[in-house]
Amino acid sequence: MLTKSSKHAIRAVMYLVKNASFENKIGAKYIAKKLAIPAPFLAKTLQVLAKKEIITSIKGPKGGFYLTPANNKKTIYDIINSVDNVNKIEQCYLGQNECNDRNPCAIHHLYKPFKISLLNNFKTKTIIDFAKDATQQNKLLLEGTE
Repeated sequence: MLTKSSKHAIRAVMYLVKNASFENKIGAKYIAKKLAIPAPFLAKTLQVLAKKEIITSIKGPKGGFYLTPANNKKTIYDIINSVDNVNKIEQCYLGQNECNDRNPCAIHHLYKPFKISLLNNFKTKTIIDFAKDATQQNKLLLEGTE
């Protein structure tokens, strides 16, 4: 399961893919307003993503956030790993402390293939691949959805 931090980070990066460039950097407050995410929370998240080189930022009056071609090659897993403990994704869906093939929870065998597929997609799809797929399906989860 993705945490709220991961969801917000992914949505913000997707917003940047679609709307930002070196010539058109976007500030955290603007993104927060467009995505209906608390501005202080998103600002901190974007700073972490920039520090981890998932996105790029420039300070100053004409500053803001955008993605470079190198940023676009990062994966969704990289985004999640920057803002969260990725082990949360691999935890038991029902929250059991010990859940594995030898000691499965009630839905372990139903959830395991989905989890493996999801993690594989997160680890192999780049930011730009994810954005292209979402755009083709008209599902870019941008404007405030919460």
